[in-house]
Amino acid sequence: MGEIKVSPDYNWFRGTVPLKKIIVDDDDSKIWSLYDAGPRSIRCPLIFLPPVSGTADVFFRQILALTGWGYRVIALQYPVYWDHLEFCDGFRKLLDHLQLDKVHLFGASLGGFLAQKFAEYTHKSPRVHSLILCNSFSDTSIFNQTWTANSFWLMPAFMLKKIVLGNFSSGPVDPMMADAIDFMVDRLESLGQSELASRLTLNCQNSYVEPHKIRDIPVTIMDIHLLQFHGTKYAAIDPSMVSAEELEVQKGSLGINQEEQ
Repeated sequence: MGEIKVSPDYNWFRGTVPLKKIIVDDDDSKIWSLYDAGPRSIRCPLIFLPPVSGTADVFFRQILALTGWGYRVIALQYPVYWDHLEFCDGFRKLLDHLQLDKVHLFGASLGGFLAQKFAEYTHKSPRVHSLILCNSFSDTSIFNQTWTANSFWLMPAFMLKKIVLGNFSSGPVDPMMADAIDFMVDRLESLGQSELASRLTLNCQNSYVEPHKIRDIPVTIMDIHLLQFHGTKYAAIDPSMVSAEELEVQKGSLGINQEEQ
C-alpha cells in the first residue's frame, strides 16, 4: 500500500474534512464532489481542479497547509461532461450554488486547461480572479489525439487506465515522487469508465484557449522540470539554462536514492 494513503496527514484530512456531493444540473447523475475547508466568510476562495487521473483528495496537503494559514480552499472532482461548453456551464452553476461570484483557480494538467476555458467562457462577466496553471496546456492538439477524442466513450475502463498510466513516469524517480505516483495510481483506480472517458475526451477534444479573452487575468505558471525529460522536447526548461554542475548534482542525488531503495 502506498505511503501517502496510510499517512497520518491523509487519514486526519479524510477524518476531519467532509466530502460534499452537489447536483446543479437537471441530470441527477452529474454529481460534483468537493472538499470545502477554511473560513466560510471568505467569498473568493482558491479552487483546485485535478488532472485526468486525479480526485478531489489529491490536493489534501495543499488544503491542510493553506487552511492553516487562514485561506479558504475548495478541491473538486468533476461529474461526467463530454464537451468544454457543458463543463463550463456546469461549473458556473456550481459557483452560483456556492454563492461565489469570483474565485482563484488552480488547475493541474487538464484542470488547468478547464480553468482557462472557464475564464474564457465568463470573460464578458468575469468569474475568475486569477489562474495558477501547473503542468498545463492551452491547446489540446499537442496530444495528437483529437481524431480519437470521440471514441473514448466506447473503450473499456482497463484500456482507458492504460492510456492514462502511459503518461506516468516509468524510469527511476526519487522516493517522494514514487510515493506520489503510487497515490495517483490508487486514485486512478477509483475512477469509473464514464469518468475516465469523459476526462480523456475533454483532454483531447479539438479546442484551444483564446488568449485575448483571458489577457486581463493574472496567471501564474508552474512547470515542473523532471530530470528524465532533460534535453527532450518534453523538457520544461531550455537545456542551456541548466548548468552541467547542477545536472550532475541531480543525477548524483537520483543515484543515491536508487541505491537506498
